[in-house]
Amino acid sequence: MKNFLAPIGAIIVTGGSSGIGRKFIADIGQAKPDARVCNLSRSDPGKFPDGFTLQHLACDLSDRTQRTAAFEAIEKFISEDGDRSPVLLINNAGIGSYGDFPSGSLGREAAMIEVNVTAIVEITARLMPHLRARGGGIINVASTAAFQPTPSVATYGATKAFVLNWSLALREELRPHGVAVVALCPGPTRTSFFKSAGLDGTQADDVFGSDAGDVVHAALDGLARGAGVVVPGMRNKLIRIAAALVPRTLAARVSGRVLARVRSSGGPAAR
Repeated sequence: MKNFLAPIGAIIVTGGSSGIGRKFIADIGQAKPDARVCNLSRSDPGKFPDGFTLQHLACDLSDRTQRTAAFEAIEKFISEDGDRSPVLLINNAGIGSYGDFPSGSLGREAAMIEVNVTAIVEITARLMPHLRARGGGIINVASTAAFQPTPSVATYGATKAFVLNWSLALREELRPHGVAVVALCPGPTRTSFFKSAGLDGTQADDVFGSDAGDVVHAALDGLARGAGVVVPGMRNKLIRIAAALVPRTLAARVSGRVLARVRSSGGPAAR
């Protein structure tokens, strides 16, 4: 991991203000103290003890106007790297909500698609000339929800299925350019995501219990190894295998029952 990060000149993270995204920044800073990191999220991630260069761009990724301005600033941030060293893009930002479609708000469903799909496609496209010219890597945060239909989080699961398949296609396209692409598929992780999404965070921890640090370490290690899909944790690996072996109609029914176990009242989630 340290060997892979060593030549990286610019690191772009979306959704780095908390949870998995903030852990990405912290671990990268520890492994590469001279890292130049640009975070794109609504909230400032705050201070980090290592003192590496961190630029925060405040942006609501569901807002196309704000995205355009932020992406222009990111391109400038990358261009300030005079030695044209490799670039690492971590598309981590995502939102979700729990409940029968449209979860009380069609606007929220549309925002989910904007953040989880459109924003990722746009920022990757904007940075593609730099990636192809310099090399580097892309980590796209999907989910174990990508492996089967997910009743009660129908739109969220569908957006993550897009991220998974799109990432694998990009991996083949970018292979000749020396750009590694990883689809990170964590299960439910101990962050604020589930409580904000309308799921009981305590119950989710009891049922699944993944740690953000383990997820980030697996992602960076997988990137360095050239893995295409990273599924942290044995339980999540079994979910992936089971989803591939059973009919999708049955997988949808089972996943719906599992999600019902951690249901609570609540609103939209963001990470």
